[in-house]
Amino acid sequence: MMMKIFFKKTMLLALVAALGLGSLSVIGVSAAGSNDPTPPPQGEMTDERIEQIWSKQLRAYEVLGKTEEFIGKTRQLLDHAAQKGKNVSAAQAALDAFTDAAKDAKSIYATAQPLVDSHTGFDTDGKVTDSEQARATIRAMGEKLKEIKDAMGGTGKTLRDALRAFREANPRPEKTPTP
Repeated sequence: MMMKIFFKKTMLLALVAALGLGSLSVIGVSAAGSNDPTPPPQGEMTDERIEQIWSKQLRAYEVLGKTEEFIGKTRQLLDHAAQKGKNVSAAQAALDAFTDAAKDAKSIYATAQPLVDSHTGFDTDGKVTDSEQARATIRAMGEKLKEIKDAMGGTGKTLRDALRAFREANPRPEKTPTP
């Protein structure tokens, strides 16, 4: 049961990280609300859209901050499976590659901390206080997140795929209901 929960959490964390990094954009498209007859001018970002982007960037940054914890739990899980005689070689190789890439990306991650701390153009609640400064902040943060993604080199997706393949090759036995 613990292994199943851990795999679900592991996959969820990896998926959130991959989707968060993959879905980040600096320029977005806004649709006019049903009560808003005038759409914003083409290419202009509203404060609301800037706040949404900043929120996504902060969530991605937080997930990336849990990488070491994720690696530790995944390693522990694979060690446990290996002790039970399961073949974990592919998943272990993918985890090792992910770990190495994460070490390289850690220094880039650290350089993004001042952006988060200063949150120039935003208040402490993530609301825009200065549109121009906020745009500059999300551009800078987007560049840092892209650098991290590039440094990881797709190892997160490879690890996710390896863990999925491991689970498919080693399904959990069906539990019989207790009377």
